[in-house]
Amino acid sequence: MKHKRKYITIAIVLLALQTFGQAVPPPIPPPPPPGLPIDGGVLFLLLTGLVYGVKKIRSKN
Repeated sequence: MKHKRKYITIAIVLLALQTFGQAVPPPIPPPPPPGLPIDGGVLFLLLTGLVYGVKKIRSKN
């Protein structure tokens, strides 16, 4: 009876250690940043709109 209890105890300890030894999956990486920055594009659009507006105003006169 003592040997049986000893083997059961060893089996339980080994199974418990094996469950803690499993690999943890890596975390999900963050999403990629958005495509193009808007700082240069906004300046270009403002200048283009200004030139277009001045051209329209001058063409009406």
